[in-house]
Amino acid sequence: MSDGPYVPDAPGKVGVVPSLGYFLSTARNVLAARMDRAVAPLGLTSSQIGVIMLLWFERARTPNEMSRVLSYDTGSMTRMLDRLEKKGFIERQRSHVDRRVVELELTSLGRDAAQQLPDVIASVMNEQLHGFSADEVTTLVSLLQRFIANDAHTQAVCGHTESTAG
Repeated sequence: MSDGPYVPDAPGKVGVVPSLGYFLSTARNVLAARMDRAVAPLGLTSSQIGVIMLLWFERARTPNEMSRVLSYDTGSMTRMLDRLEKKGFIERQRSHVDRRVVELELTSLGRDAAQQLPDVIASVMNEQLHGFSADEVTTLVSLLQRFIANDAHTQAVCGHTESTAG
């Protein structure tokens, strides 16, 4: 038994519906489904947004960096990059510095999508956060950052709270 603040409903049992894990998982699924619908006209899925935006903002340039920042195993990342390359959003190129390293680059289609994504993401987030005050959003982001930071093996994509509306 751990000495943390989380206490299951009954000793030795964690309830399904009222549990923190249930709500975190459901919130993620609701947001992913809503984002999938919003980015479908661009030819993307919610899972692929991270790759496009990380390349656009130059936060990751190789499959290994992408895997680490997005917390994907290398096999899953390879399959995602294969799909994005097949759709024409990214290109893989050998590094000029070290030929063993594969670097990722957005194509013109990928750059066009990246330019549109911030508005699409903001719209979805604003719809999903309807009824939340700015202070509540700031608190939610802060709490989730602390929750994520408790896993030493996870490198969060966003380590700041300046932009909490999107």
